[in-house]
Amino acid sequence: MRHSHPIEGEIFKINIRLCKGHECRLSLDCDQIWVVGIMNDEIDLEALDEYLMSDDSPEDSMLLSDLDGFLHGIACSPVLIPAVEWMSKALGANPETLPDWVNQTVAELYMAIGEGLMATPANVEPIFWQAKEGHVIAMDWCEGFMDAVALRPKHWLRLTESDLEGSLMAPIMAHMLDDEGNSILGIPHNKLDVALAEAAKVIPDAVVGIFRFWKSKPSF
Repeated sequence: MRHSHPIEGEIFKINIRLCKGHECRLSLDCDQIWVVGIMNDEIDLEALDEYLMSDDSPEDSMLLSDLDGFLHGIACSPVLIPAVEWMSKALGANPETLPDWVNQTVAELYMAIGEGLMATPANVEPIFWQAKEGHVIAMDWCEGFMDAVALRPKHWLRLTESDLEGSLMAPIMAHMLDDEGNSILGIPHNKLDVALAEAAKVIPDAVVGIFRFWKSKPSF
């Protein structure tokens, strides 16, 4: 199901240089703000975002934030998932039926995520929505990550049921709500906004920890 962006705004774009030599594009597109580090050639996220929001994309395609979370989940997966499987899930259709540039852009984003996770030091910059009021909205991203987990749930149990490393999933799981809007972790409603804001801050470090957990295992 397609989501709508949380706020409205104007379109602008600037380019800046990071100290590591990576280009970072800060863009506010219609009603979203997202920041992403580009490790190779610049990825046209604005064009991809517009496509995913348009009627040209499959009805079940993910939007940019949940797509980015999904790709991070695929990159962290304890087992290899065939590209045609995860691409079909992400884009809501067999990739062979979609424009070549869309498949290429998604593949480039996935590769950039993988390179960021393997870099020293690791570089993880999730694409979150940011409301006009200034607070980050990471829920869609986290749902996308968990969609990746759901492709091979039994293989993730080694982490999720671990007494020690299982806490790595907590910042992501904190954003999961049941059908009635209640936190599945039991976070009280009056503390949820603060809890989500704090959880969003540590998601990049958590993702690095998840990736390294599986990388350290013989089956990774």
